[in-house]
Amino acid sequence: MYKTKKIYIALMFAGSFFITSCSNFLDIQPTGKVIPNSLEEYRALMTTVYSESLTDRGLCDMRTGDITVRNDEYDQNNYRDIERWVPNYTSGTEFGWISYYENIYYSNAIINKKDEITQGTQEDINQLVGEAYFMRGYMHFLLVNLYGQPYTKEGAPATKAVPLKLTLDLEEVPTRNTVGQIYLSILSDIDNARKLINKEQWETGYNYRFTTIAIDAFESRVHLYMGEWQKAYDAAERVIAKKSTLEDYNSADFQLPTLYTSVESISAYENVYSTTSITASQATETFVQMFQDGDLRLAKYIGPVNTDGNYPIKKNEGISKYKCSFRTSELYLNSAEAAARLNQLPEARNRLLQLMEKRYTPAAYEQKETEVNNMNQADLITEILNERARELAFEGHRWFDLRRTTRPEIKKVFNEQTIILQQDDVRYTLQIPLSATSANPNLKD
Repeated sequence: MYKTKKIYIALMFAGSFFITSCSNFLDIQPTGKVIPNSLEEYRALMTTVYSESLTDRGLCDMRTGDITVRNDEYDQNNYRDIERWVPNYTSGTEFGWISYYENIYYSNAIINKKDEITQGTQEDINQLVGEAYFMRGYMHFLLVNLYGQPYTKEGAPATKAVPLKLTLDLEEVPTRNTVGQIYLSILSDIDNARKLINKEQWETGYNYRFTTIAIDAFESRVHLYMGEWQKAYDAAERVIAKKSTLEDYNSADFQLPTLYTSVESISAYENVYSTTSITASQATETFVQMFQDGDLRLAKYIGPVNTDGNYPIKKNEGISKYKCSFRTSELYLNSAEAAARLNQLPEARNRLLQLMEKRYTPAAYEQKETEVNNMNQADLITEILNERARELAFEGHRWFDLRRTTRPEIKKVFNEQTIILQQDDVRYTLQIPLSATSANPNLKD
């Protein structure tokens, strides 16, 4: 899917100063000796950014009640502490940090050098620089939702989250910016991306690159996470006006919508699971019970129960064909939720039922249609959130959705010992990894 030419930036700084600064403050270390000049070289640099593996959203799924870690010694050693909400654990798989700031660094390099790019049309240069703005905003979005309090929690915008990195200044000593500052920067990057990105759709195989439609999809998600319902709704509707096709699970030749070849694909950038983490992840009985009779997704997403009473996941195999950052179904759900919260119930029901019609048997859909049309606002919002859990399962949305909505109590039982994540528990926000805080004590404040 990717044709990656490994080109990195050295820029104008002495190597020893560069390495020391990054190691001490952000703990990133771009390497190499080639300084890009042409559009082709900068495009290769951006392709390197796209190819960076970011699987933390998938790891966060393990912290929900929907997934449990397989009863296997290797998997338990790697993921047990994640599943059990252990803060600042010192063994097993660590949540990411360096990769996000490397991607931000390279994006900043492209943005900073935009007027020096040669041997390309202005339209193509604008497209590339717009993708860099998008990438920078998206990296900050993931970081703030991993390591910052959820924006919708009372008082959260004023709390400290992660460093906001917008320059190539290596003398800058980064400190943590507030959640509100991070979100303002994300929205600014979306605005800048909108001014420059001019490609509405890439051919299959290059559709990991960001587009004009992806901008609206990203904006809708950001405003949804901020609780800005009208803006979330408007952006979702702009996407649907341009790309409304849904995979029909009643059709014999439908594809899983998470495949990069799916008609639903808007941006096939991330694969939020590695082959190791998806093998370690199993759906719980509690989650399986969320699927009703006639829901065609259950057999496509989840395998038969095993001897431990859990269910292997079929929807994602942790390989590149399952890359998916934005797809059409999410925008139907964004639109439905935002409309319901605005008490625009006919619009909310319409978008929800349009999706359900493609996911249930005709008989089951007829029943769901009656139920949905008789729901009041509160019940409809609950149904939409449950539908998000079913539809977007194993795509790295669930933990973020729980954080931005109810932050419920979650109980897990291991060897007859019950472990509880309390309602609004502080562990709904991850602690910055010890490797990062050790390199930069400013990140502790």
